[in-house]
Amino acid sequence: MKKLLIVLGVVFLVLISVISAALIYVSAALPDVGPAPDIEVELTAERIDRGKHLANNVMGCMHCHTPQEKTKFAHPPKTEMLGAGGNLFGVEKEGLPGNYYSPNLTPANLQNWTDGEIYRAITTGVNKDGRALFPIMPWPNYSQMDQEDLYSVIAYLRTLDPIEHEVPESESFFPMNFIINTIPTKVEPGIAPDKSDPVSWGKYLVTAASCMDCHTPKEKGANIPGMELAGGFEFGLEDGSIVRTANITPDLTTGIGSWTEDMFVSRFKAYADSSFEFREVPAGQFNTLMPWKNFAQMSEEELKAIYAYLRSVNPVENLVTRFTPIEN
Repeated sequence: MKKLLIVLGVVFLVLISVISAALIYVSAALPDVGPAPDIEVELTAERIDRGKHLANNVMGCMHCHTPQEKTKFAHPPKTEMLGAGGNLFGVEKEGLPGNYYSPNLTPANLQNWTDGEIYRAITTGVNKDGRALFPIMPWPNYSQMDQEDLYSVIAYLRTLDPIEHEVPESESFFPMNFIINTIPTKVEPGIAPDKSDPVSWGKYLVTAASCMDCHTPKEKGANIPGMELAGGFEFGLEDGSIVRTANITPDLTTGIGSWTEDMFVSRFKAYADSSFEFREVPAGQFNTLMPWKNFAQMSEEELKAIYAYLRSVNPVENLVTRFTPIEN
């Protein structure tokens, strides 16, 4: 019996040593995506204009990285704080394994970042200091974008008004504080498809806009296989109500299979109309996190391409209860 206890004690110590060594390696050696590339993005008018459109109206950068008016419909960003960061994506409302704050993207914070460091953060999920970024910032999607499009976004960020706005440090809870270091990967940039192929172009735009991330239900943080774009992902609102994303597959009864192209485009463009007011929403009434104010500024050609792509995906029957008000 004594020998057995000694053997078990040795096995336990070895196991603890192996686990400790693994955790030390994960903490100290990872993430390992290589140094930031040595690039200097030329600030041309064409790039800045393209980057402004992408960052504001396609990729959602400015929606997430600008303080929002969360009591108003669709949480419109506060334009006077454009890019200043500070939005919380965390445990309480999103059910994430930590509290993650969108950083300040204005020159007040990025002035000491090189273009290569910004590029590495956008495409591999590693910041200036070598820390891993939780993929609530959808760098896995951005890594698939054309290099020139990403250069354009960097050029645009350099032109933002510098806003001094202190943002809390993001934190991951155990065990994500170790796992997060294993997530970043180094990938080759994608290539923007020919716009004459609307399905391919639409897929590129859907990826850049991270539609899949919000419109796919998840289990333990991972997309449920076969439910891509079928909606039902839950978000908690400020008043405690629950809103769920829509099914945007071409299913005829529960998705957008019965929508015409004009109906789809008009749904977005309704929010671009000067008469539309992003009004205050009383507690307990329907609200949404869909950034309508930003996406409404996409061109009709872009929206038609997105529609063409969504029509090509697998239709999934999934009836979504869009809104559950807080119980009084």
